[in-house]
Amino acid sequence: MQETIYDLIIVGAGPAGLAASIYSGREDIKTLLIDKDVVGGLAAITDNIDNYPGFEDGISGYELSQRLEKQSRRFGTEIQTGVEAKSVKKEGKIVVVSTNKGEFRSKALLISTGTTYKHLDIPGEAEQIGRGVHFCATCDGPLYKNKTLVVIGGGNSAVQETLFLARFASKITILVRGDKLKASAVLIDELDELANVEVVFNSPATRIINKKNRVSGVESNSKVYPCDGVFVFVGLLANTEAFIDTTEHDENNYLITDKTFKTNVSGVFVAGDVRSGSTWQIASAIGEGVDAALCISEYLTGLKRT
Repeated sequence: MQETIYDLIIVGAGPAGLAASIYSGREDIKTLLIDKDVVGGLAAITDNIDNYPGFEDGISGYELSQRLEKQSRRFGTEIQTGVEAKSVKKEGKIVVVSTNKGEFRSKALLISTGTTYKHLDIPGEAEQIGRGVHFCATCDGPLYKNKTLVVIGGGNSAVQETLFLARFASKITILVRGDKLKASAVLIDELDELANVEVVFNSPATRIINKKNRVSGVESNSKVYPCDGVFVFVGLLANTEAFIDTTEHDENNYLITDKTFKTNVSGVFVAGDVRSGSTWQIASAIGEGVDAALCISEYLTGLKRT
């Protein structure tokens, strides 16, 4: 039986990968899209996406992911979930992706594996993700107009996101593990001007309290801080374990590309949140996926000439 060699393998079925697969399918590029988890990535577990253009009332992350998947399949993309990339190598002009389901080969590879929010790993967190526990203020902050929130974290991202959340929430309590904020002085100055924000130091969160399947508070140092929602900003992890041995990356393991989304490895491209310099927004991830697909189309056309 002859082994299938795809024109393009996309690793990561989040918004960037799905958008790229739609465009590659329209270009009649034989495409395989794989993901170790569900289609949609972090977007799929977002309750309501209120900042994606075209949906004046917002759209659930699950519905947006389903729509993108259906559109991708309509253009002929082969999609496989439960397939985790383990490593990548080049054999001549062919890219070999080793996975838990065996090896896949293609003429080009797009890495769009995105990021994973660092979790607190405390009781009550996992079961309420997307239902009161959030990791993206611009995605979910507008849902909490005139509500009470707890923000967990003390770095730049925690303060930046709190500044955004303060536009909506009536009160925000920031729980900081250490004895000071690690954000920039400019951000701290802005935070100090907000009357609806209180910062509590030396207060690691130890439990998220749920009532009637909704968040009702956060426990720290045996004290409960009542709230309607919790936003966790303790960092992001780039999903690059399978690629950092072969692909150039920055100090935080995000993959480095040029302006055409090419990496240092010929035929390997990157788009979306996993790319160094990305803005970590769904709309921009989709845009990068589209741009990357067009660049890959040009690359494949060049291969035919050689």
